[in-house]
Amino acid sequence: MKNVGYYNGKMGLQEEMSVPFLDRAMFFGDGVYDATYCANRRLFEIDYHTERFYNSLRLTRIPFKLSKEELVAELQKCIDAMDSDGVCFVYWECTRGTAPRNHLFPDVEPNLLITITESKLTDLRTPCKLITEEDTRFFHCNIKTLNLLPSVMGSQRAFEAGAKEVIFHRGERVTECAHTNVNILKGGKFITPPLDELILPGVTRRHYLEICRRLGIPYEERPFTLDELFAADEVFITSAGTLGLPAYEIDGKPVGGKDKALLKRLQTEAVADFYKETGYKADIV
Repeated sequence: MKNVGYYNGKMGLQEEMSVPFLDRAMFFGDGVYDATYCANRRLFEIDYHTERFYNSLRLTRIPFKLSKEELVAELQKCIDAMDSDGVCFVYWECTRGTAPRNHLFPDVEPNLLITITESKLTDLRTPCKLITEEDTRFFHCNIKTLNLLPSVMGSQRAFEAGAKEVIFHRGERVTECAHTNVNILKGGKFITPPLDELILPGVTRRHYLEICRRLGIPYEERPFTLDELFAADEVFITSAGTLGLPAYEIDGKPVGGKDKALLKRLQTEAVADFYKETGYKADIV
């Protein structure tokens, strides 16, 4: 198939699939999700993505029945149904179930939705523009919930400003972006916000910490401010398909470009790890 949609075991083209009207995602956004990439039909860092997914399920008290191994098998089944063995975006979500609208938890089985779509990794050789915006989201950003309206609105504002992403901040503290983590380099050190209820525990963020330990590069997990962001040697965003994209401008002001060698070293290692796990050589750095 050119793309794959899946809902509770039924599979078909995404544009031909349907979801029940009473699925709680329709009324409450009552569900969680996760996503990664695959290449050569091999999932990238799936253990970390499923670990985060099951943590989101635990925090929202959704009684999902499939084990991690069973979930990965369903994902693989969908990947294998694709015509392409190139790079694909792999998305899955679990909603609390299908029931008449009521705020209380229904006594029903959760629903599983999967999509597989041909995609590509972000080219890391072309720096991007970013904007900043006050972070008014709720205090459960560590849960990968379906409630993404603030991220949708922020992404649209970034698009209208000709920017790649929006960086959220609470007062002076930088948190994360609409759909990526934001990190900085300063004085030869990798600095990323700490894991708490204000940011999503990004898998690629974790990957960069692992790379730093492997290469002996100093790092810190700590809050940093807007002033530090603008004064950083490099600013870059990370996600499953964006393995370290640098910024050259934020809110119309030039940033970064002061430690390209260290940034390139980190990027190259991240892309090499993608190749080692999937066998796909990406010409993006």
